[in-house]
Amino acid sequence: MPAARAGIAKGLALILFAALSAPAARAANTAPPAAPAPAATPAPAAKAPAAPAGPSPAALAAADRILGDIGLKQSIAIVVPGMMAELETNVTRTRPEIRSSLRATLKAIQPEFDQTAKRTYSEAATLLAEQMSEKDIIDVAAFFDSPAGKKYVEVTPVFLQKLSDVTGAWREKLSTSILERAREEMKKKGIDF
Repeated sequence: MPAARAGIAKGLALILFAALSAPAARAANTAPPAAPAPAATPAPAAKAPAAPAGPSPAALAAADRILGDIGLKQSIAIVVPGMMAELETNVTRTRPEIRSSLRATLKAIQPEFDQTAKRTYSEAATLLAEQMSEKDIIDVAAFFDSPAGKKYVEVTPVFLQKLSDVTGAWREKLSTSILERAREEMKKKGIDF
């Protein structure tokens, strides 16, 4: 079970990073807005709306509990050490003579990157807290603290593995079926591929 949970934890970390980078990708692919038409008379300056208040400390604390319960806190915490170990393996495969020096360097710079993991986790907690009312997020945190919530967390890795088996087989069959059908339809048009 710990191995399954570790796999799910890594998956959750990847999902988080994909989710966090999606807005930036969307922003990069968005065309700039068209310039406004010149106004005949200047409009009075409108007051900028006040920035919405962030989540309350209680909502952030609940989000922290939820993310801890579902394993996201641990998932994020293992990303930096994992990436550093991967870098060491990849570099020393061709440069084994620098292993000791590289390991010392990575150890020295790891705290800098651990801070980025902490900021990312904090951002994740804020993002979660912003998605629900304070009452709702506190209720969700209470659910995860309940026996039913603990059971949910316990069975989730097994469920996700079984779901992956089901969806993997379906995707494989679907890929072949789509290709075969597309070939049939294209052949009707006199095109073979």
